[in-house]
Parts: sequence; structure tokens; C-alpha cells
Amino acid sequence: MRSGRRLAIDVGKVRIGVAASDFHGILASGLATVKRHESLEDSITEISKLIQEVEPIEIYVGLPVSMSGDHSASTKDAIAFARSLENLEVAPIRFIDERLTTVTAANALRQSGRDSKSGRSIIDQIAATIILEQALEIEKNSGNQPGKSIEEIDG
Repeated sequence: MRSGRRLAIDVGKVRIGVAASDFHGILASGLATVKRHESLEDSITEISKLIQEVEPIEIYVGLPVSMSGDHSASTKDAIAFARSLENLEVAPIRFIDERLTTVTAANALRQSGRDSKSGRSIIDQIAATIILEQALEIEKNSGNQPGKSIEEIDG
């Protein structure tokens, strides 16, 4: 397992969840929920502040695909978001399949006794944490860099 913090982002139309790992890649935890701005650039500016704080060796962006693996408007949005992040040239961007992360996050909220209304502010952080946990687990088990690059998604 490589040393260095990682950052995961769950891109939503209203909110963006962000999670970070510890330096050793053992623990993933929610970092922030950022309000999505109308302008992609404004949203990237908000996220870049968190990136500067964490100084990650890699950034994972959740790739929302349907259960059949098809791309949707949300998939295209996440890819556009990642491309803008890539322009910051701060760390490699990798996509992690995020099927079922929102469902898993909603279940975690319910089990903690929170309803969906009171949990809206953190559900995106929980989803980002799940994305990060998946990425860390992939690297730990395989020794390989988790997810796919932008080039692999475009190809």
C-alpha cells in the first residue's frame, strides 16, 4: 500500500461529498459537503481548497453508471467535473464505480437513526467515504492503482 492521503469526491447535482484518508490509507472519513454551484468553475474552486488542505497523492471521483454499466447524464457530469479537476494538475484522477454507494449511504443513515431529511447534509460525505473505502480496499487487496483513468473511461 502506497503512503499518502487520498481524496474521494461524490459529484451530485446539488451537493458534492468529499472524503479523505489518513496518510497510511487505512482510515477513510467524511471531510466536507460542498454546495454545488451553477458554474462548474466555482464548484472546482471550492473543491480545490479542500485538495490543497489534504494534499492527496490521488483523487477518486465516483462514476455513476447504471446497474447495466450504461452511462447517464450524471456519468457525463462526473467526467466533466473530473476533467476540470485534472486541469488543476495536483494529483492523478481515478474513477471508482459508485453503483449502490448512495443506497449504502442511505442505509447507513437509517441505521444511525437519522431520517433522509436530517441526513441530507452528510449523505454525500458518506457516499464519498464509501467510494474511498472501495478504492483503498482495491489497492490493499490487489496492490494495483484502483479505478480507471480519464483516458480509460474515454477510450
